[in-house]
Amino acid sequence: MIVLGIDPGIAITGFGLISLNAQNEPELITHGVINSTAEGDTSSRLIYLYRELTELIEQYQPDYSAVEKLFFQKNQKTAMAVSEARGVITLCLAQHNLPMAEYTPNAVKQAVTSYGNADKKQVQEMVKITLHLEDIPKPDDAADALAIAICHLGYLQMQRLMEDQ
Repeated sequence: MIVLGIDPGIAITGFGLISLNAQNEPELITHGVINSTAEGDTSSRLIYLYRELTELIEQYQPDYSAVEKLFFQKNQKTAMAVSEARGVITLCLAQHNLPMAEYTPNAVKQAVTSYGNADKKQVQEMVKITLHLEDIPKPDDAADALAIAICHLGYLQMQRLMEDQ
């Protein structure tokens, strides 16, 4: 089972792919960012995001995906741009028949650290520990995407346990 976690952004979208190893523990496949800052206008950035995400999906063939919900943005212009990116991401996932879950930042923090108000450093440290990494994943957007994937993997594991009872 492979889970793709996505931290949406108009300029930088984080991604993280994890799976379950033989011990039924989360294991890192890959992580990184789709950086569209060199693409110029918003339309070009969205096309670039779509193409790069399509390549990731086709290369790694994930079984599930999880995307961070746009929870709150102080800057309305930023919120609109991230919403556009989320729309492109949602379209791409749907076109690949990839089941998608959405989680608020607090839900991800709760799932990864057991504390819904954890700060970014606490989340990053728990991602490192959970995936048995030597260092905190970089950049921050990729670490956030891995946290989203870990959150969804936990949900899937719990769902399986409930079905087995």
